[in-house]
Amino acid sequence: MAVCVLLWLLLAKGLVLETAIATTFSSRIIHRFSDEAKFHLASRNNGDAKLQSWPKRNSSEYFRLLLNSDITRQRMKLGSQYESLYPSEGRQTFFFGDDFARLHYTWIDIGTPNVSFLVALDTGSDQLWVPCDCIECAPLSADNYNVLDRDFNQYSPSLSSTSRHLPCSHQLCSPNSSCKHSKDPCPYFADYPLDDNTSSSGFLIEDKLHLVSDNATKNSVQASIIFGCGRKQGGDFLAGAAPNGLLGLGPGSISVPSLLAKAGLIQNSFSLCLNENGSGRILFGDQGDVTQQRSTPFLPVYGKFIAYVVGVESFCVASFCLKETGFEALIDTGTSFTYLPKGVFEKVAAEFDKQVHATRVIAPQFQSDYCYNASSHKLINIPPMKLTFSKNQSFIIQNPIVSIGQGPSTFCLAVLQSDVDDYITIGQNFLMGYHMVFDRENLSFGWSRSDCQDSSMRDTTNFTSPSSGGSPASIPANQQQHVPNNARAVPPAVAEKTPSKPSAATPGFNSWHLLNSSSLIFLLFWLLSG
Repeated sequence: MAVCVLLWLLLAKGLVLETAIATTFSSRIIHRFSDEAKFHLASRNNGDAKLQSWPKRNSSEYFRLLLNSDITRQRMKLGSQYESLYPSEGRQTFFFGDDFARLHYTWIDIGTPNVSFLVALDTGSDQLWVPCDCIECAPLSADNYNVLDRDFNQYSPSLSSTSRHLPCSHQLCSPNSSCKHSKDPCPYFADYPLDDNTSSSGFLIEDKLHLVSDNATKNSVQASIIFGCGRKQGGDFLAGAAPNGLLGLGPGSISVPSLLAKAGLIQNSFSLCLNENGSGRILFGDQGDVTQQRSTPFLPVYGKFIAYVVGVESFCVASFCLKETGFEALIDTGTSFTYLPKGVFEKVAAEFDKQVHATRVIAPQFQSDYCYNASSHKLINIPPMKLTFSKNQSFIIQNPIVSIGQGPSTFCLAVLQSDVDDYITIGQNFLMGYHMVFDRENLSFGWSRSDCQDSSMRDTTNFTSPSSGGSPASIPANQQQHVPNNARAVPPAVAEKTPSKPSAATPGFNSWHLLNSSSLIFLLFWLLSG
């Protein structure tokens, strides 16, 4: 579309007698930053106060203002009711370290009256589920956890006035479900196959998710969503991983971002910012700042966009970028650590071992051959790492190591070899310290450095990049990621996905009917001052 603002006036008067007589009027097209527009603005304001910032034609400010105008119009065309939304208990995410399997969480409210759940954030699966009329669930009492100040809740459809079972005839009920009749409640089974018996099962429920609009009005929004009434959990879900539910954020049509976008509540996008200090954030509908963030396209899986897969062209350890390390990987916040294919892992680990200049030790509790002796009295010199995506887009790894045991005496390379050659993940340990945008509308993954604070998730200068001459690799030994004795990495969480591309929100166009010349003048002035 052209970047100029087009004003078109068509006035017609009809006099219907035996014949129809019509008169057509036309108007000039005026560019937003033309000299004529500048003259009208000066006349309107009786001075040139606003004209001091009038952009010089073809300057960087000129194109920046035009770009912002384009983005605003695109959002208007999308027809979303709110620019972005976050859970009613706040946009904050939480990281409890080892207490909850090193995953990131947020509080959500479901039902009428609303009930709160602390759900793990998983971009590697689609299904939202919470413990519900439990047959076999994780303990819900706060006494079982070191970091809770309240008991966990479980959901019961009979206690929510807005709840209803999803029938087997519903389009989002899997055709593989064991339904006998079309009106039966639709069962679900979310399997996380890379760990033995880790799964959630029950019935699908439709109810209200409580959200708040991210604008000055802070409107309360109750969105209809479909989620799993998790009556029975297994595997890691009974041992500290996602004990109160899991929020699948994948691109499948049943995921919360897909349902919100299809309902026209948000743009078809969301953002996450993950940090270890409890300052993480989640925002539905956020498409980020296209003028600041880096991005790389999502890649199809067997011709369909069913997961957040990106292409990694190279893996760099310090200034040495390993040859022939290209691979495709899933962006998966439901995985504690990053898993590489055997060939790539061996090259990365060998280069790390060559540059780390530390004594290798055995740490069987982490199941890695690349663990090292450290001292709390000196700095650990860790070679910086980065991923390179298409068009030379660099993704710098903030902290590629993890400490072992109760003290800082041992640390390990927090990169593991995948047991499944075609299943490679970029886990949450590589994703922390970034504002990440999952732009499902434009099928791209964007990122920018951030401290994840509420006031803004824009780029920050809190981190020093190896490419800028800094040395983030000199990390005090008492500030590493920490894993307790006998701990193990949480495996990739990949539930069964709906093999279809999520629907974008239906565009809605506003028709502006110009009734007379005074309306045209008002519209012109509004556009010029916007």
